[in-house]
Amino acid sequence: MDIKFEKRIVVVGHYGSGKTEFALNLAFKLKEEGNQVTIVDLDVVNPYFRTNDIAEELRSAGIKVIAPLYANTNVDVPALSPEVYAAFEMEGSVIFDVGGNDDGAIVLGRFNQYFKQKPYELLGVVNVRRPLTCEVEEIVEGLRDIEAVSRLKFTGLINCTNLSYETTPEVVQQSLSAVEKAAELMNTTVKLVCVKEDIAGEVKCDNLFPIKIKLKKW
Repeated sequence: MDIKFEKRIVVVGHYGSGKTEFALNLAFKLKEEGNQVTIVDLDVVNPYFRTNDIAEELRSAGIKVIAPLYANTNVDVPALSPEVYAAFEMEGSVIFDVGGNDDGAIVLGRFNQYFKQKPYELLGVVNVRRPLTCEVEEIVEGLRDIEAVSRLKFTGLINCTNLSYETTPEVVQQSLSAVEKAAELMNTTVKLVCVKEDIAGEVKCDNLFPIKIKLKKW
């Protein structure tokens, strides 16, 4: 399926949501469709299992990687390199991988004026099998907090419900109504439903996005 997003794509989600897996798979998919693609690691929240873990695979595929010095360390340093600012002027699709708590939202707020210069996508990645996003009310509250701090509006949700390698079609199927309800309350839609490619054929919905597991932990 063709992915129709704006060129500036912000992927936001809590630890364990699957946001980085989605961001990586989206980068490879857009590249396969003939787009110029850059992926920016802006997750100052979680120092593990980041975009930079597979930087060489991304670069080999022709995808530019911008990963600040704090990536792959256990110390989060909010100093951001000039490359991050330059990403807003790059041609093609630019994917920003951002942590989903208050610190992550603050980073988005820091770049608010840059995002608003051009059309953007702000995609909230949701996993209803993780703490803080188990119930519709929790999902909506967390998303609204991010909007308030970042001063940006969500343009869609990504349902990435999973139980790591124990994910079954039923786990995904059971999550659909909750994420759709959260999207409705946020006045947006569920853009894609991420499913491991080996079980994608067993999940029934119209906007499936089969993914390959790229990181050490899913």
